[in-house]
Amino acid sequence: MAEDVRAEMVSTVYQVVVSAGDEVKEGDTLVILESMKMEIPVIAEEPGTVTSVDVKVGDVIQQGDLIAVIS
Repeated sequence: MAEDVRAEMVSTVYQVVVSAGDEVKEGDTLVILESMKMEIPVIAEEPGTVTSVDVKVGDVIQQGDLIAVIS
């Protein structure tokens, strides 16, 4: 089953750590967001393969926007 990883707040993509095809474990960092001068890691909540990364560095994302998909 695929897991959609979505933004929890309005933020800017500071760093993309994974790429499509990467294997991740629960707790691995996928991307790092920046909001109000704080760096916020977005972590995998389940193990799997990253099937897509839907953001790039510098993107401004809104709450609920798709960041990545893990299957």
